[in-house]
This record gives sequence, C-alpha cells and structure tokens, in this order.
Amino acid sequence: MTPSLDDMYREIILDHYRSPRGKKPLEHSDITTRGQNPSCGDEISLDVEMTDGVVKDVHVNCHGCAISVASGSMLAETVKGRSFEEVRRIAEVVRKMLKGEQVEIPDDLGDIDALKGVRQFPVRIKCALLAWVTLIEGMKSYENGKSEASTTISTEDDEPK
Repeated sequence: MTPSLDDMYREIILDHYRSPRGKKPLEHSDITTRGQNPSCGDEISLDVEMTDGVVKDVHVNCHGCAISVASGSMLAETVKGRSFEEVRRIAEVVRKMLKGEQVEIPDDLGDIDALKGVRQFPVRIKCALLAWVTLIEGMKSYENGKSEASTTISTEDDEPK
C-alpha cells in the first residue's frame, strides 16, 4: 500500500474505533452470541434482530483493541438489511482478504476494505476476524433452533472452539 492509502485506511479504522456503529441496544434479539480472543483479551457480544431471514438490526458491544472494535463496527454497518446468505458471503470475503487469499472485494462492502492492512500484522488477524466468526457462530446456532451461542477464537487455528 502507498503511504497515502495507508494513512486513509488507518483513519477509517480509527474512526470506527472512536465512533463504533451498532452501539444502540436492541429491544428484541433473535440471536445473541459472544466471542473472545484469549490471546489478546478482545471480547465481543452481538445481538441480531432478524425479519424473514434478513438482518433487521445489529447491536455490537466490543471491548478490545482498535482493530477488533473497528471490525465489529464495520460488521454492524455492513450486514444490516442483508440476508443470511449475503452475510455468509461477506464473512468469507473478509476471512479470505485477511488471510491474504485472492478474493474480489465487492463494492458494496463499505469500509471493510480498510482491514486489508491488518494482513501485515499476522497476530492482529484474529482481532479483525473476531466479530465475523462470532456472528457466523450465532447464525449457525439460530438455524439450529438456539438463540444464544458462545465462541472462543484462538491464534493457533482458524476455527472457533
């Protein structure tokens, strides 16, 4: 990345960290899930309200580093109004992007492109993935008839525990 792009992406991440989106608590939640990254102490809780298979609203409560909070904020901004399948697709794009795999980033993903710079710091990839993996685990539980889920993200592997 060029220095000016680097600066722009850094500002986007800092903006999401300082003013995280999705902070308003929901009156009704269909999915409640929590995640943590024990290697760095990041913790997140997500509440999702669903309507006819579409994410109606999201509440994100993240405590951790700037990358983790910013990624949760980007998630809240991006998934609202999208179907389960769209959310899965977006989560897979984010995972591949952060792992350095070839992936085309759709134009409709807002600020998520700013997370590309995290690839330069492998230990921070789990911070950026925490919100996404936590949401996916919550969605899986919801599809299996459970409204709550919990997951732990480890720096040793890609899969939630």
